[in-house]
Amino acid sequence: MSAGTGLPDDLVRSALDELADLALLRPSEQGAGGLRAVSPEVGLAALLAAAEAEAAGRQRQLEATRAAIAAIAAEHDTGRTEDGSVRLEGIDAVRIRLEELSVGVCLEVASLNPGGAHRPDARQASGPLNQQILERGVAIRAVCRESFRNDPDTLAHARWLTGLGGQMRTVATVPMPLVIFDRRIAILPLDPDDSRAGAIEVRSPGVLAASCALFEQTWAAGTPFGQAALPDDNGCTPVERALLEIISSGHTDDTAARKLGLSLRTVRRMMSDLMERLDAQSRFQAGVNATKKGWL
Repeated sequence: MSAGTGLPDDLVRSALDELADLALLRPSEQGAGGLRAVSPEVGLAALLAAAEAEAAGRQRQLEATRAAIAAIAAEHDTGRTEDGSVRLEGIDAVRIRLEELSVGVCLEVASLNPGGAHRPDARQASGPLNQQILERGVAIRAVCRESFRNDPDTLAHARWLTGLGGQMRTVATVPMPLVIFDRRIAILPLDPDDSRAGAIEVRSPGVLAASCALFEQTWAAGTPFGQAALPDDNGCTPVERALLEIISSGHTDDTAARKLGLSLRTVRRMMSDLMERLDAQSRFQAGVNATKKGWL
């Protein structure tokens, strides 16, 4: 078989097998065990037709799977009200729904995150999903509290997210938890002070407009991650100004610490410094003097 080529038998057999796989060789009718060459145009056209048939089969399977998922989703949404809202009881139900919505998002995920440090287990759970979203070209904009910069785990998550193309800004206090998908669906907490209680999924245009406005207002006031928050004309940082606003509203140091995501010791140290700068003998007087001086 290989006498006329000067090539080893195993190399010739391998070449013939490859040509047969490409439909460029067929059995010859002129001799037992003989082969005949096939025109590349004919052989490769047959190969293309087989590939197209296989692709069509896969497409039919995908369409059947998509229809099955849609049917399951429709059955799962039996609790949806007339205005499209759904009550999600408990943190597990919220997380499951966030995962489902993340798969279908097309343009942007925008979120307000008043929570504390981003623990490694939470980062491990959300990381792959966020990466898939960004790799699909979907934008991620997140607002977090300024205090998160003091936590190494949360800083690591922020660097990772922004390194992939996500955007993050920080503010002294975040008004409430909020996640908006494509400006079409918003996830709002049932209890802003207890995110584990659950959430409500809303699609009402009015609620969505208010939610988007709240996010954009908070985003505009934020400091981009990687930049330092600059003090205002009175020398107050955003966190110091927020602390004055909280104390002036009659809240305690404990409440201020919780809202700012800071330790009680840090809040008291900051407040003592502010009282000295405002020449105040009490927290109440500090609030009054801050208003008179135009700090608030």
